[in-house]
Amino acid sequence: MNCIKCHSKIKKYHSRIKNNKNIIQINSLYHYRTLLAYTSHSFFNIKNNHAFPFLIFILLWMLLSACDSPEQQVVTQSKSDASHKKIVQDNKLLKSTRAGLNASTNTRKLSTAGTGMTLNTVPHIDPVLATKGKAIYLQNCVFCHQADAIGKPGVAPSLTNKEFLSIASNKFLYETIRDGRSGTGMPPFKHLGKNKIIALIAYLREHATLPSRVKAVAGQSASHGDPRLGKLFFSQICSTCHGPGGNGYTAGGTGTAIGKRGFLSKVSDGFIRTTIKEGRSNTRMLSFQGPQALADLSSKEIDDIIAYMRTVPGEAAK
Repeated sequence: MNCIKCHSKIKKYHSRIKNNKNIIQINSLYHYRTLLAYTSHSFFNIKNNHAFPFLIFILLWMLLSACDSPEQQVVTQSKSDASHKKIVQDNKLLKSTRAGLNASTNTRKLSTAGTGMTLNTVPHIDPVLATKGKAIYLQNCVFCHQADAIGKPGVAPSLTNKEFLSIASNKFLYETIRDGRSGTGMPPFKHLGKNKIIALIAYLREHATLPSRVKAVAGQSASHGDPRLGKLFFSQICSTCHGPGGNGYTAGGTGTAIGKRGFLSKVSDGFIRTTIKEGRSNTRMLSFQGPQALADLSSKEIDDIIAYMRTVPGEAAK
């Protein structure tokens, strides 16, 4: 009776396989174990020799079903290759995305050059805008600041000096051009309008050869020096070029009017401190700190001078 039950179940599987055009692959472990149980029962039951052909069929079928046809192997391999390619592509996409984010970050940093960011690269300027700025410069500025804005002692300072451009912000340049310097030969150029002034700044920035230090310089601490000592140092050292009280060219000096409100209201103590310490290459403004400096001032003495300079506009107004 048990053999009859086994045979009927085997016939049932055989009929199902024969009638299915797509040949169902039995991948379930449960199905394999069930077939093996039925087959083993029939094989070891000697009285039921008629089960032997079914045993042979099942064994052959299981063997064939375990091996894919060449077409199936190609399809399987193709699917595997496609999956692998997708993983590789996803990894490449991830890497390129990360690189793009890094590049985007670097681009954002470069775009802020000269506006307050400290960078390790020279500012990049739009050449078209700089060309427009040059035309505006030749129409309005060249008469005092000379060709290429190199300046002229006793007349106008250099606007393309590398140290100056590395610490002067766009805001400082814009407001100086717009407002001018009251009490000096620098008139206001507000009539040019915002766009032309920006083009002028681009032209000046095109001469930059040093990284921007605007943020670092502006971030320096305020001076807490003694203005009384500062007045002594200023009169002995600075007034030789900048004139008494920092009046500049109008006092017959070769230095700019650093004692005027138009200058002091637009610069930080860090700007003045850095200029005194380092000077300006290829100009009359030499460095005043270090063994090779014109006068080896201490940091405290420089702060004393700055403290005094901050009092000069108030004294002039009295």
